Amino acid sequence: MFVDHAEIKVVSGRGGDGAASFRREKYVPRGGPDGGDGGRGGDVVFEVSSGLATLRDFRYQHVFKAESGRPGSGSGSSGRQGKDMVIPVPQGTMVIDEAGRVLADLVQPNQRYIAARGGRGGRGNIHFANATRQAPGFAERGEPAEEKVVTLELKLLADVGLAGYPNAGKSTFLSRISSARPKIADYPFTTLEPNLGVVDFEGGGFVVADIPGLIEGAHQGVGLGLDFLRHLERTRVIAYVVDVSGFEGRSPVEDFRNVRHELAMFSPDMAARNALIIANKMDIPGAEANLDLLAATAKEQGYEVIPISAVTGQGLQEALYRLADLVKSSPAPEGPVVEVQPEEPPTNLSDFELHYNAAENIFEAQGIAIERLVAMTDLSSDEALLRLQRLFRKIGLEERMKQAGAEEGSLVRIGKNEFELDLSNE
Repeated sequence: MFVDHAEIKVVSGRGGDGAASFRREKYVPRGGPDGGDGGRGGDVVFEVSSGLATLRDFRYQHVFKAESGRPGSGSGSSGRQGKDMVIPVPQGTMVIDEAGRVLADLVQPNQRYIAARGGRGGRGNIHFANATRQAPGFAERGEPAEEKVVTLELKLLADVGLAGYPNAGKSTFLSRISSARPKIADYPFTTLEPNLGVVDFEGGGFVVADIPGLIEGAHQGVGLGLDFLRHLERTRVIAYVVDVSGFEGRSPVEDFRNVRHELAMFSPDMAARNALIIANKMDIPGAEANLDLLAATAKEQGYEVIPISAVTGQGLQEALYRLADLVKSSPAPEGPVVEVQPEEPPTNLSDFELHYNAAENIFEAQGIAIERLVAMTDLSSDEALLRLQRLFRKIGLEERMKQAGAEEGSLVRIGKNEFELDLSNE
């Protein structure tokens, strides 16, 4: 089964806790702090793999977690870093966040994108010793893991996209010009998933994408049209495959107009690309008359028509040379975005917003750096709490609360924790 859409959850590794330990050696009765740092958590990384063609594997696994960092230990020993979680994806995969923003468009071989960055390891107590605090009995906790839900969307990478009605002969055409072997039968909707074929001949090689047949309303999602149309977005050239046999009274002219209309409604840019009309099934009686009507319409709109029979091989060589020429002269479509790598979180503790939540009668301080500070503080340690209180005062939290109307004993929520601050300036 061809799977081109998946929603997964990625969780980076948590940073390891720093160690609070002291040097213990014979004849060294007052050894100082020697707690090592915790190891950094592993990242979650998407990496393009040439061995994958679909997102099928994501049907069975929806959560991907990197390894957490190990805690530090005595003698200044740092904890081991967590292993990255590397997720292989096929070339052409887009990573999209919950807000619909495209974070990365993975189109290059072996391209990588860090989707969730591992937490920083906590500092050991060796870092908190100073002239007035020579034996700190606390250390930092590791930075919490980063987690997010992302959508993976695969768009095939091809030079030529075949567009047409069901049973127009697209799959037969692909099988005759490449080594691809799509399912072929004499009834509509035989092709239910996209197929890729590589054309290699003396006129130049290129990749062709055959998508399932389009029907009226495809640009609105009718007949899974949206799922299929997006696979044509990366192609340089559109090849409209039209059945000119007049099967069951169909009009080749109307078929061409309708398919082009669906492309234009889905993406005006895609409909404006260089295109070629391939008039298929010329081996069937009555096709010549229909070809003349189609050629007249195509000439009015500036399109060239190549008559072929995918069954007998008539016109295939001419069609290949013409498509190769169009591929060479057509620019590649511009990508939707440039890759957006997650940045290291800010470290300015003073950069936070303070709000009063009247419904809960509590102040709320919100900022990446201050929330990370609290999350990495060992709240079970009185020494660590005293340091945190001093930092709150240093960055102006207490003063800003006073200005906002806070009184003695007012509560402030930072992240998941609540504090009763002493505003007496004592």
